[in-house]
Amino acid sequence: MTNRPRPLILIRGFGGPDLQDERSNVYQGFNDGSCYPKARGENYLYEGFVLRCLKSSRHPYRDATNVVGYYEEEQTPFSPGDDWPEELRRGTVIVDVPTARSVLAQGVAGTMWVYRFYDLVPRSLDRYGEGLVKLLKIIEEGARRAGEEFTGVDVVAHSMGGLVLRAALSRLGTRSEDLIHRIVTLGTPHRGIAFQLLPAALARSLPLGVADEIAAFDPRRTDILGIPFPAPRILTVVGTNHQAYANGFANLGNRLSTLIDEGTLAYNRSDGLVKQSSAQIPGAPRTFVDKCHGGRDSLVTSREAYEIAMRFFHGTHHVRLRLARAEVKRGHDIFGKSEFFFGVSVKPRYVDFELFHQSKDAENCYGPFHTDDFSDPLPDLAAELARPLSESGDGTTGWAGPGRLVWEGWVDASAKPADSLDHSLVLRLEVYVGERDSFGVGFSDNLVFGKQYYVQAVFEADGTLALYLHTGETFLGPDITPAMVAAAAAAEGAEVQRMAPAAGGAPGTWTFHVEGTGFEADLEVSMEREV
Repeated sequence: MTNRPRPLILIRGFGGPDLQDERSNVYQGFNDGSCYPKARGENYLYEGFVLRCLKSSRHPYRDATNVVGYYEEEQTPFSPGDDWPEELRRGTVIVDVPTARSVLAQGVAGTMWVYRFYDLVPRSLDRYGEGLVKLLKIIEEGARRAGEEFTGVDVVAHSMGGLVLRAALSRLGTRSEDLIHRIVTLGTPHRGIAFQLLPAALARSLPLGVADEIAAFDPRRTDILGIPFPAPRILTVVGTNHQAYANGFANLGNRLSTLIDEGTLAYNRSDGLVKQSSAQIPGAPRTFVDKCHGGRDSLVTSREAYEIAMRFFHGTHHVRLRLARAEVKRGHDIFGKSEFFFGVSVKPRYVDFELFHQSKDAENCYGPFHTDDFSDPLPDLAAELARPLSESGDGTTGWAGPGRLVWEGWVDASAKPADSLDHSLVLRLEVYVGERDSFGVGFSDNLVFGKQYYVQAVFEADGTLALYLHTGETFLGPDITPAMVAAAAAAEGAEVQRMAPAAGGAPGTWTFHVEGTGFEADLEVSMEREV
C-alpha cells in the first residue's frame, strides 16, 4: 500500500431531460452529503464524496477536475509548441495544458477527476463512453510525463454512470485491465430496469438523446455477461430502501414487475428505482446498504458509499463470511407453511455505518428455506443473474457465492482514532433468523433468533493472527493470555471464545458458534491481507 492512492474518477447518473442544472454543477452531485442529527463527532456530518476525499487523512486526494475540458464542439490546440500529444489536445474532451502543468506536476497519483459527460454532444451512451476513454488516456499520459508508475485508476459510478463506464469498457477491450484498477458501481442497473417499457410515442416526444439514454435501461438491451473486465475487481453496491425514494411511479413499477416475476405484490426488492438483482453482476462481489437510489441520504449522498468504496480501493484485509452449519429449533406452524429467512449485518468499530445490511425491512435476507438446516437448493447467483428478468425471479435470495457465502468485503485496520493504541480489527455481526407463514394461517413475521456478536482480529505475542468472538464490548489488547480472556468475559458477564481454525479450511479461516433460543449455527470467517 502507498500513501498516495491511485487516481479516482467519479461518474454521475442520469440527469433527466433538461441538463442545464447538471452542466452548472461543478462536481455533478458528488459534493452533496447528508446530516445525521442523532450522531456525534465524525459520524454527525458527511460532507459529500468530493470533500471527504480531499479531507481524508488516510487516503488524501487532490482535485484534478479542471485539468480536462469538455465541449460541445471540437477544439483545436492553442499551445502548438507543447509536447502533449495532439490527439489529447484536440477534440471535445481535451487536456488543458496550463492547468495540467500546475496540477499534475507531481504526477497523477492521488488525483480525483469528475467525468462531466453531460457537457458533450451528441447525447448518447456511445459518445459518453468515447469521452471516458479519452479521459483515461489523458490520465495515463500525465503519469508518463511525470515518470510515474501507472497501475490504473479507480472508478466510482452511480446509476447510469455505470452504463457509461460499460460503454467505455466495450471500446477498450482487454486494454481496460491496464487502465482501470477497480470499479465500484452504486445502484447501476446492470440488467436494466424491470419496468422499463417506454411507449414508442412517448419516446419520440422526449428531447434528442434522452430516448437513447432511457433505452439503455431496457433489460433486453443489456448483456450482463459481456463486460470485458475481471468481475472480482468490480464491487456492486446494492440499495434496499425503496421507501425513502421519492419517485412513486418507480416504486409502483417495481411492485408490478414483482407481480409478474413472483406472483405477488408483497415485495419491492429495490432501491426505489433499480431492483436488487439488477444492480449485481455474476462473479462480482456485492454489498447491500439500506439506502435509496437517489436524493437526500441515498446511495450517492450517504457516508456508506464513500466508506465502502475506500475500503475496496485501499483496505488492508479481504474478509469472507460463510454459513457452515445451521439448525432451526423452533417455529414450524402446524397448519401453515413455514418459510425461514437468514440474514447478517456487518458494522466496523469506531464508525456509525454498516458495510453490509440484511433485514426483514430490506427484503434481502437469504431464503426462503423450508428445511431446519437451510440446505434448500437456493438459486445460484450467477445462474440467476444470467437469465433475463422476464424469465427469472427476483434473484436476491441466492447465496453471495459458493459454499453458502454470506458476505465478502474489505476492512481497513488503519481506520481508527488517532490516539488509539489498539491495532486490532473489530466487526460487529448482527445475526437474524425470521419465519413467515406463506399460507397466512400463522404470523408472517415471527422472530426466531436475533443476536449480535463482535469478531476481533488481533496479532498475538508470536506474531500470528488470532480471532476472538465476543458477546460484549470488553475487547482484548495485545499479548493475550488465558487470564486476560477470562477477565474480559467476567467484566461484563459476556462470552469470549477464541476461534478455532476451520476444519479442512484454507489457511486464514476460522470457525465460530452462535446459539440462542430457537437457533444455532457454525459460521466460518476468513481474513486475507491485501497486497
